[in-house]
Amino acid sequence: MSDTEQSDDGEGQELGITESKEYATGDWYAEVVQKAELASYGPDGMSGFIVTRPRAYELWERLQGYLDGMFKDTGVQNAYFPLFIPESYLEREKEIVEGFDPEVAWVETAGTEELEERLAVRPTSESIINPYLSQWIRSHRDLPMRVNQWCSVVRWEATETKPFFRTKEFLWQEGHTAHETEADAWAETMTRLDQYESIYEDVLAIPVLRGQKPEHDKFPGADTTTTVEALMPDGKSVQGGTSHYLGTSFAEAFDITYADEDEEEKVAHTTSWGLSWRALGALIMTHSDDQGLVLPPTVAPEQVVIVPIWQADTREEVLAYAEEVAEDLEDAGVRVELDDRDTRNPGFKYNEWELKGVPVRLEIGPNEVADDEVTAVHRPDGEQTTLARENLGEAVQAELDTVFGKLYAAAEETLDGEIREAEGRDEILGTIGQHGGYVEAPWCGEEACEDEIKDQIAAEIAMVPFADEDPYHPDGDDEDGECAVCGESAERTAYFAKTY
Repeated sequence: MSDTEQSDDGEGQELGITESKEYATGDWYAEVVQKAELASYGPDGMSGFIVTRPRAYELWERLQGYLDGMFKDTGVQNAYFPLFIPESYLEREKEIVEGFDPEVAWVETAGTEELEERLAVRPTSESIINPYLSQWIRSHRDLPMRVNQWCSVVRWEATETKPFFRTKEFLWQEGHTAHETEADAWAETMTRLDQYESIYEDVLAIPVLRGQKPEHDKFPGADTTTTVEALMPDGKSVQGGTSHYLGTSFAEAFDITYADEDEEEKVAHTTSWGLSWRALGALIMTHSDDQGLVLPPTVAPEQVVIVPIWQADTREEVLAYAEEVAEDLEDAGVRVELDDRDTRNPGFKYNEWELKGVPVRLEIGPNEVADDEVTAVHRPDGEQTTLARENLGEAVQAELDTVFGKLYAAAEETLDGEIREAEGRDEILGTIGQHGGYVEAPWCGEEACEDEIKDQIAAEIAMVPFADEDPYHPDGDDEDGECAVCGESAERTAYFAKTY
C-alpha cells in the first residue's frame, strides 16, 4: 500500500479525506475535524454545539499552557467567576446588553420555580468581574490588578456555525485588569496583543496582521479594540485574538476607584482581552491538507510516530530496536508514539498518522537496524531524511524545527501573496470577488462605506493598521487622499476581507 493510498479502518469507514481543500473547503474542513478525531457534533436539537474529543482538547491544553505561562510571567493571576450573571449586573453597563443581545442566553426558572431575576449565561464576564474588582481595589497600592479566567461562554449565534471557528458555546480565556493611568492600561493592552501575536506566530506557525477594529466594530463599551488577524488559505480572515482598552467607562459603571498617593479618589483605567479556541480552527484550516490534519510540533500530542516494518523473521529485532529508539526520544523530551500493532500493515499506519497530523514519522525496518539509523519522513511534504542513531534526540529535534519552519513559511507565503491594494470601490469589489484575501484601501472612517462593500460581497473591514505605528494614538491620521468607496477625504487605511 502506498503512502497516499486510502485505507479502511476495519469497520467499513474510509480512513482518508475524500473532499478537496481547494474546491470544497467547508466540506473538507468538516471531514478533517471528524476523521482526525477532533470533534463530534452536539446532540440533535442543539445545533451549533460540539463535543470536543480528547485529541482536540489536548491541543487546547497545550496552547493554554503556552499562553498561561506568558500571562503569569507578566503578573496575571487566574481566578474563576460564576457562569451566571444577574440581569441587573448587565444593566449597569447598558452597552454590553445592546452589544450582545440577542446572543445572550437567559435562565428564567430553576426547577419548577421562576427566578426573581433573570440570569444571563455569560457571553463575556466584564459585568460579573468588575463588581469584584471594585471590592478588591481600594488604594493605588492595589494596582495594577490582573486576573484571568479560563472558561466557556455562550453566544446564541444566528449565523451558520463551524466547529471551533464559530459555535454557540466555546472555550476561551478572558483577562481583566485595572490600572492607575491611561498609559499603564495601554501598555497592558499592547502586552496582551504581543502575546497573542506570539501564540500564533511562535506556537501555531501562523503569521498575523495586527491593528485595531473600526470604531463601529469595537467591543461594546470599549475605548479601543486591538486585534490580530490571520488569513486562511481560502482567502478569509480570522479574528485571532482581541485586546481592549476600556478607558474608564466600565470603572465608572462599576465604581472601580482607588485612593492615590494624596488620598484623592480616582477612577481606574481598565482592560480586557481574550483568545478562544477559534485558534484551533485557524490551526486546522491553515496547515492541513487533503491527507488530513497537519500539526506543528509545538502543540502536536505526538511529535513523532515510529512505524516498525518487519517480516516474520525480522520482527523481534526490528521491534527491539524501535523500542530502544522510542526510549531514547522520550529521554530527550520528544513526545513519541511507537505503533507496534500487529493488526495493521505499515501503509495503513502511515495513512492513519498522517490523518492525525503527526509532524514526523520514523520508519524502522531491517535495513535501518543493520545500519544503526532511522528514516524520517516530514508530514507536511513527505520529505525523507536518514538520521544516525547516535545523538538521535538532537537530530529529531532539528527535524521538528524544520517542520515548524516549513509550516510557517507556507503560511507566510499565503499571507504575503494575498494582500492587494485598491483605490476605488469597484477595485475593492473585484479584487475580493476574484482573489479573496486582504484588500488595503484608503477609508474615510464612516461605517456606511463598509456597509456598501458588505452588502455587495459580504466583506468587511477586518482591521485598521495602527496610525503611524503608534497604538497609543489610535485615532491619528495616517492616510492621505480619497476614500476608495465614497471619494471623501480618507482618514485611515482599512483592510477589507471576507471573514469567519
